[in-house]
Amino acid sequence: MDSLYLLIPVALVFVAVGIKLLLWAIDNGQYDDLDKEAWRIIAEEQKHDAKHQPEEGKRQQP
Repeated sequence: MDSLYLLIPVALVFVAVGIKLLLWAIDNGQYDDLDKEAWRIIAEEQKHDAKHQPEEGKRQQP
């Protein structure tokens, strides 16, 4: 029972720090545009594929 007098305040401090970090991240725009990075990866793959595909109008030399 005596350990609860220590563990409950420690747990409340951890919760308070977690909430503070979450609010800090929201205020700094960490959650503003969640889809941008996913689309950026797809766009980079498309650019990479376009660079390595031969153009249709050019003939390849045998």
